[in-house]
Amino acid sequence: MSERLFAALGFTWDRSAVKRDLGVHTVERAIWRYQRALPEFVWDAAALEGNPFTYPEVQTLMDGITVGGRKLSDERQVANLAEAARELVDVVKTGCFRLDKPTSDHFHYLIARDEALSPSPRKLTVTPGVGLGEHGRYLPPSTEPGGQNLREMFTRGIETPEAEVEDPFEQAIAYFLFATLQQFYFDGNKRTGRSMMNGHLMAHGIDAISVSALRRAEFNATMVGFFRAKDATEAFAFLTSCHPDLVDGPS
Repeated sequence: MSERLFAALGFTWDRSAVKRDLGVHTVERAIWRYQRALPEFVWDAAALEGNPFTYPEVQTLMDGITVGGRKLSDERQVANLAEAARELVDVVKTGCFRLDKPTSDHFHYLIARDEALSPSPRKLTVTPGVGLGEHGRYLPPSTEPGGQNLREMFTRGIETPEAEVEDPFEQAIAYFLFATLQQFYFDGNKRTGRSMMNGHLMAHGIDAISVSALRRAEFNATMVGFFRAKDATEAFAFLTSCHPDLVDGPS
């Protein structure tokens, strides 16, 4: 029942509106297309965080050449995203990718180890929040001592969709939104969630999704609406519209 699913994740969506006719290919083909666009994935992810690196600068840094005139923190963010992207390829290629806590913790460490308050799941009683501009601030569930409530929430959020949702595309997007809403880490939740989403997609032969830097304002507005209403229908539609089959056409 969808009620059990929605309760486990903390939000609802119109399941009948989810697009289910996107291309499904081999895992190898999905990985190949992701690798081909790797600098774009890294640049998009960095730009969504407000990182000033240009696309050519991201390409240069990924080629192992430093870029002058940029803050070290910005350079490290791009380098970490690139390392995590390459690691995602390796993990999916070897068949080791899992939509689970150890995998999420691993990619979060790679992505946010130089900037997060703690490069691990939040275990303290400090609870992070998300700024919503004129709409104030969203606060996720508070952290109980030891973080056991978060671990239990994460387990429900993984196991329930696995049992209730058959479509891996719907599972992947639901996971990203779940991880983003519940804020299991002090920082890097959206970046980690997108990596996990894309790993799940590619592991099922579905092309990965990159939110274009050119759509940053639209993405932010969509996520604010999601945080406020706990209704993911528009977020599903937006993320689906970013899928390469719809942006570039099937290939």
